[in-house]
Amino acid sequence: GDVGAAADKIVRNAGSLKDSYVCEVGPGPGGITRSILNAGITQLLVVEKDTRFIPGLQLLAEAAPGKMKIVHGDILTYKMERAFPKELQTEWKDGPPNVHIIGNLPFNVSTPLIIRWLENVANKTGPFFYGRTQMTLTFQKEVAERLIASTGSRQRSRLSIMAQYLCNVKSCFMIPGRAFVPKPKVDVGVIHFTPLMEPQINQPFKLVEKVVRCVFSFRRKYCHRGIAILFPESQRKELTDQMIDVADVDPLLRPVELSIPHFRRLCDAYGQLCAEHPHLFTYNFREELRQKKLSRNKMQRKVKHIPDRAEMEPETG
Repeated sequence: GDVGAAADKIVRNAGSLKDSYVCEVGPGPGGITRSILNAGITQLLVVEKDTRFIPGLQLLAEAAPGKMKIVHGDILTYKMERAFPKELQTEWKDGPPNVHIIGNLPFNVSTPLIIRWLENVANKTGPFFYGRTQMTLTFQKEVAERLIASTGSRQRSRLSIMAQYLCNVKSCFMIPGRAFVPKPKVDVGVIHFTPLMEPQINQPFKLVEKVVRCVFSFRRKYCHRGIAILFPESQRKELTDQMIDVADVDPLLRPVELSIPHFRRLCDAYGQLCAEHPHLFTYNFREELRQKKLSRNKMQRKVKHIPDRAEMEPETG
């Protein structure tokens, strides 16, 4: 039926799985699991959080003796470095290892999980302890479109940059929601990730994430608006101008118009400024706003003589 066909198609898009080691995330009722077991693999590890699906997965495991291991747990905390034999490790500069990740993730998990895995790519940890492990993952259509969006496209976002500076990201196909059990109300996109030999931005992941997040926090405004909130108010004008100047980026481009080379130069310029100003990297725009609001409220209380919580009588009782 529809479901089996969709599952087979997802698995086919992972490339040849012959003799490989596969980790499937969120197997649920096991539709994709069946297709993986039929693909000539050596070993399949499934990680499933939901207890209801474990008995069904155990039946599949019994039908494929010695091929399948079930972990009842959360992929966000599971230590992927232990999943497979150490001998599978390949050099980063060589081709991808014989390890694949395949997953049809619950939508509430997919964005935090892909960000976590991209950080793993940057640090060569987790699934990427084995080398440039390939991933074939399903996302809600909107998220899939963001992951593959090119410079200037309407869907271009933080996710586009974070994924593409580290991986070759390609869209395999979109599937209408009706092909799944349980049926999601949304269409789904299947995306294939292969880590790049060299990241397109050579700065720590957290730094790149901070720059990209700030720039996209005003997505309809000129990019200098988002760049500015990287800096405390006292030095904002001066450091924003300096960063834009060093990065040689047109401040009147919109965030969606910035290419990855633009972001590379912005991250390098910000990294340079962080080296010159020791507390800059930990500065947080929202935190500064919060503090300002608190002190404004304090001032107002002083004017009106509204007692502060601390000055109030301790409650008895």
